[in-house]
Amino acid sequence: MKLNTLPFLSLLMCLAAGLSAQDIPTLNWAELQKAKAWEATEYYKPEPPVVTPGYLTLPPSDAVVLFDGHDLEQWRKPSFGYGVNMEQISVMAQMMFDLNYNERSTAPWQIKDGQLIVVPGSGSIETTEMFGDVQLHIEWLAPVEVGKEGQQYSNSGVFSMGLYEVQILNNYENKTYVNGQASSVYKQYPPLVNASRPPGEWQSYDIVFIAPKFKSNGDLESPAYVTVLHNGLLTQHHVQLSGPTCYIGQPYYAPHPEQLPISLQDHGNKIRFRNIWVRRL
Repeated sequence: MKLNTLPFLSLLMCLAAGLSAQDIPTLNWAELQKAKAWEATEYYKPEPPVVTPGYLTLPPSDAVVLFDGHDLEQWRKPSFGYGVNMEQISVMAQMMFDLNYNERSTAPWQIKDGQLIVVPGSGSIETTEMFGDVQLHIEWLAPVEVGKEGQQYSNSGVFSMGLYEVQILNNYENKTYVNGQASSVYKQYPPLVNASRPPGEWQSYDIVFIAPKFKSNGDLESPAYVTVLHNGLLTQHHVQLSGPTCYIGQPYYAPHPEQLPISLQDHGNKIRFRNIWVRRL
């Protein structure tokens, strides 16, 4: 499978010139609001059947514990946020080759009662360690928020390599586009079933992520694959990703390092997390 050559050539040109955060393409949000370009990649039917899940687990002996309720030593603030479309994501992916991941910046989220809580507006967080192929376990809670619905009700996400998102959202009796609901591979695959618990209850994801591999010339050698269990129920079965998960437009692969941090998204909602661990595969 070959990369889209035009975006790849543009990346090489950007690399030759030297990239910085200012090189990430900007978006005209006023024009985007008129066109609503994101709606082209959202769909609502068929809806996954609702299945009531059963309960949660502790870390195995060979896991890297990312959060056990005590501190944020395993996390930092990322160098930049998320790309909205592939034009932005392609430049960010190329910049990842040059980032100094040894630099530490304090993760700005809150710890209370052994729980990691998003501080809305503070930005996302990422792991200090780098990962490729992994088994990841994470538990999360969507707080009860009266009056919220759809994508505004407890939105967050867990990003393998900072690029490939499994959506976090309250989808207990809360409808939205199905390829953007809880445990979807965002904008690519809806879940096989809706295994959501009610807001205010703890939920779990167990994610097996197989990282994409690239040849030395930037061509794709093998794509990324994802398997997800939501509250113990299989919701994604070794699905093949089309590229990074983007909000607007169609994904394609852009070359990036073999290992990158895992990140958690600040989407303006006070999602809570606990018992986060990962196993290298």
